[in-house]
Amino acid sequence: MSQPVASQALAPPPPRHVAIIMDGNGRWAKARGLPRNLGHRQGVDAVREVVKNCRKLGIEYLTLYAFSSENWKRPESEVSGLMDLLRLYIRRELAELRRNGVRIRVIGDRTRLAPDIVSLIEDAEAQTRDNRTLTLVIALSYGGQDEIVAACRQIAEQVSVGKLAPEQITAETVAGNLQTVGIPDPDLVIRTSGEQRLSNFLLWQSAYSELVFVDKLWPDFNASDLAEAVGEFQRRERRYGASGE
Repeated sequence: MSQPVASQALAPPPPRHVAIIMDGNGRWAKARGLPRNLGHRQGVDAVREVVKNCRKLGIEYLTLYAFSSENWKRPESEVSGLMDLLRLYIRRELAELRRNGVRIRVIGDRTRLAPDIVSLIEDAEAQTRDNRTLTLVIALSYGGQDEIVAACRQIAEQVSVGKLAPEQITAETVAGNLQTVGIPDPDLVIRTSGEQRLSNFLLWQSAYSELVFVDKLWPDFNASDLAEAVGEFQRRERRYGASGE
């Protein structure tokens, strides 16, 4: 008679939502004597890989910090190159993203984007709206402080017309007026390149996120790095301000 197999503890689940600050494209290019825009092009390959591997790991939401509100201050040639890359990424990847069940959602200030880019974004969101395998959130022309200010203005307008009383305003009220409404807060925020700051990324939503900082520059970030960051998340105890006792 065979002996019963000892039960093993189940591995902790992966994070439901991973957000990534993709940093280091410019330094990657500089270290190789290349123009910065070639570093950004190499970074697109890393985006493709991380999307694929998030699906494999069972992650439901992936938010990528593609272009911040502060990035508009960069040289015009670099900004133009980044926008061309965005156009190229959407046109080339949309069909495959659709086949793989990836839903696209873009957050940020669209008023500063070229009309053709806005049209591409709207078309991509419409074509993938019903996909459920992975939601890919692209933070584009995005700033966390601006997002919170805009939410406060919306709430103030609701109060001014009598739809909401000041004493009814809660954390849930603010969250419901952010651009990420309907998206769970990130469980894990990863930043590449060795820098250790949020840089105005998902400031409200990251209040209780686990933070993992990776020394690798973004173009070198691969499946093993993602798995290692997820493993680090799974080893941590999330207490949300409560005692671990």
